[in-house]
Amino acid sequence: MKNICIESLFANNCPQLHIGAIEARVANSESNPALWQLIDEEELHIAAAYRLDEINKRPAIQATRKAYRAFGKDPNRYRVSSEALCRRIVKGMGLYRINTLVDLGNLVSMRAGYSIGAFDADLIDGDTLTLGIGREGELFHGIGRGSLNIEGLPVYRDRTGGIGTPTSDEERTKITLDTHHLLFLINAYGEEMPLTETIDWTVQLLQRFVAATDIVTTIVPAAQFVNPT
Repeated sequence: MKNICIESLFANNCPQLHIGAIEARVANSESNPALWQLIDEEELHIAAAYRLDEINKRPAIQATRKAYRAFGKDPNRYRVSSEALCRRIVKGMGLYRINTLVDLGNLVSMRAGYSIGAFDADLIDGDTLTLGIGREGELFHGIGRGSLNIEGLPVYRDRTGGIGTPTSDEERTKITLDTHHLLFLINAYGEEMPLTETIDWTVQLLQRFVAATDIVTTIVPAAQFVNPT
């Protein structure tokens, strides 16, 4: 399992954050009809349960938006990924089909409300990821977005640089059909679906749809990195 650390300045501002980490060996695929049946059902549930102006009031999304504001980032301009997914659904736009691992992560994010970082663990530089705050001018290529201004965004960094934010992950470590070693990070800035339940359900989905093996899970609380005053 990759080591997950949190910078003390970040932890002091978001002491309630809990990170659910899942690492596994997987067999990815282009698409899975059974998985998309679950996604279609979740889309129907979200479309019926929320108006567009209610999505950002979901507890997990609202808590992540609060973290953005704490670091000076506008969550209406740089939307939390779970919020963006749900907004697409309520607007009747549906979700893109990417590949089974990415689609599975989107399903979990929609239902639980948490932003999820999905990474090819073999492309991560080193054994440690550190969660901190994006810096001015920091280079980050968001997946399908080009250069992304991550100043003030929560960002996971490996030895090379940033690989993931709650708005977008980085092209360098993205999930592809060649991914066989997965790292999922579930970012619970405020609880909605219980995090342990979210992890257990995600593991079940990974076993069912991508034949996950060698599964390791952990929960990293930000409180353990808080610098006492």
